[in-house]
Amino acid sequence: MDANGIRLRPAKTEAAALQSTTTAPTTTTTTPPAKQRSHPGGASQHGSLMQAWRIISMNVYFLASCLCMHATQFMGVPLYFYDRDLYYSWQALTKQHFGLLVVTLQAWWSPTLVRVSGDESVRGQLRRMEDGRLELEFPERMVLLSNHIIYTDWLYLWWSAYAANMHGHIYIILKESLKYIPILGPGMMFFSFVFLSRNWTQDKPRFQHRLKKLTNKHKGPTKGSKMLDPMWLLLFPEGTNISKNGRAKSKAWAEKSGQPDLDHCLLPRSTGLLFTLDELGDSIEWVYDCTLAYEGIPQGEYAQDVFTLRGIYLQGRSPPSVNMHWRRFAVKDIPVHDPKAFERWVLMVWQTKDELLKYYAQHGGFPADEATEYKDIPLGAGVKEMYKAPGWIGTTVVPRYRLEFLQIFAPVAAMGLVGHLVWRFWKWGVIALGSI
Repeated sequence: MDANGIRLRPAKTEAAALQSTTTAPTTTTTTPPAKQRSHPGGASQHGSLMQAWRIISMNVYFLASCLCMHATQFMGVPLYFYDRDLYYSWQALTKQHFGLLVVTLQAWWSPTLVRVSGDESVRGQLRRMEDGRLELEFPERMVLLSNHIIYTDWLYLWWSAYAANMHGHIYIILKESLKYIPILGPGMMFFSFVFLSRNWTQDKPRFQHRLKKLTNKHKGPTKGSKMLDPMWLLLFPEGTNISKNGRAKSKAWAEKSGQPDLDHCLLPRSTGLLFTLDELGDSIEWVYDCTLAYEGIPQGEYAQDVFTLRGIYLQGRSPPSVNMHWRRFAVKDIPVHDPKAFERWVLMVWQTKDELLKYYAQHGGFPADEATEYKDIPLGAGVKEMYKAPGWIGTTVVPRYRLEFLQIFAPVAAMGLVGHLVWRFWKWGVIALGSI
């Protein structure tokens, strides 16, 4: 569906069905002063002592998990010199662990209703399981695009990979400065994430090298159906999350380039995406696009100012809902061999995305393909209401089973046990030799 189709789409059944079963959107045409307006996430659910406990417990869990994963990554380094295929499979395992960390962090410290929908291009690929979890039947290799609203965007996109059992094969293009963060930076380098400095002259050869590696064939345990490793390559063509400063830069770029500016997202840049699709060639068949929206952001304000880390994870002021709308495009239909036509195509995709966000602001939900598989069952994870709107999937971010997070610590625990046994045998051997 294009932008014109969204503008003309009737909303009466969709809006009524959606708003009858979920919290009404707080986006309005007039916004009262901040001091008079209640927070869209509600009042703080936790006092000072509970907030202190939450920040301590969350940081302990996050740091302990990251340290264990980083140790697991280093444990796999010898495999690089023995068998590269096994090495890459081992690092994919550690990436699965980080995806699991993302899921448990959201489930335990920020449980939020997630509303998922799509158009007819992803029909049959979105399902909600009997236990309320989301399952995505997306391809094992694709380029994933998204608008960028707030720092939590990548968490929900990684969770989407988890829902498709692809959380060990996601690759993210990031700012180069992030690789210098202690523990996390080196860990992301083990994950083979792509770091760019936003200087195309410097970035191009490094980017090309990383993309070539993503088209290499491997024979390890994680190989895909065509001997190519599974891969979800995530790009944010806007380059940064939407903010007052980003909004001003987008407007200036629109004036400079002679393009119409967008209202609900930033103008995308096409150079990196075109280079990506050209380098990956026929190793991928699909580009998937996700449009994200957070309920409760007042008109004229930005998510990063409304939903802060403290508010979300310590005070319990999560967005009333996180909304995801999916579309897909066949690479063969994208004009990758004509830079000008490709630039127009990317702009068209983002103009449609802008119309989707406008539709969301007006009606409280994205358009939905009503043929999406749906089951009228209660949601888990503390969400009490029934989700009855056809075409939408209501769910929460939860792991597949309660103790799944223990996988993060299993390799280090096993290595510790082996080390302890070796030490004990060594000690017994020394004692036995001493008694001779």
